[in-house]
Amino acid sequence: MAVGGPNPVVPPEAEDPEEAIRLIVADGEPIFRVGVRKIIAIEDDIRIVAQVESAQNAITAVGRYEADLILLESGLSTSPGDLVTSLLALAPSIKVILVMIEPTEAETVELLRLGVRGIVTRSIAPDLLIKCIHKVYEGETWLDHQGVNWVIEAYRAQAAQLISPRNRVKLNPKEIQIIAGVTQGLRNKDIAQEVGTTEQVVKNYLRKIYDKLGVSDRLELALYCMHHRLLEAYPRADSSSPAQPPLGQAAIASLASLANASRK
Repeated sequence: MAVGGPNPVVPPEAEDPEEAIRLIVADGEPIFRVGVRKIIAIEDDIRIVAQVESAQNAITAVGRYEADLILLESGLSTSPGDLVTSLLALAPSIKVILVMIEPTEAETVELLRLGVRGIVTRSIAPDLLIKCIHKVYEGETWLDHQGVNWVIEAYRAQAAQLISPRNRVKLNPKEIQIIAGVTQGLRNKDIAQEVGTTEQVVKNYLRKIYDKLGVSDRLELALYCMHHRLLEAYPRADSSSPAQPPLGQAAIASLASLANASRK
């Protein structure tokens, strides 16, 4: 059913049982909307709560009706990513399935990063569309085989870039000692005693370390070390000292309590 005015249309399916998956169909092609409605009509556990034909009406529908998913045509906006961001800002729990003509690798990766949970084309078979709706509703991501390969390659490239020697931050032995103390949850005063310097010098080192690693406090520094296995990449300045233990939840809690008091 087409929308003639600014308000979205609520079809008769809205009277179905509340436990059904609630779906908004947002597409500029009347034939596609009619086709989707016919497919959904024979499903007992999916109901269409609104059908709209423009980006603005999609935003209105998401704000007005409680829905679990939106089947959204990418062509409704010249910037589908911005439209997705607007919809998710309005209804963070809604899951977006984007209908595209021929998604590219860059579009696929970027749209998933923005929160899209599924990407399909107009040629999708009816049974696969129903399966897609169920899978996305259950929390899974829906892509075709090509889309899956693109995402895997994007993550591989990102991981390779993170561990590339060209991107590895250079830290001197003194900075490594101070970072090791931070990951143990030690205060600046305690670190200064271990390193053999003053508390003010430790603070100065920490400022430089924050700038090098792009973090803002002790907690972020500790989490960065965990994620990038930073200390494993550097030999201990004092080889006779035992290796630093891994940062566990207790240490993180300790660092969180110290962050505001010690950050500069």
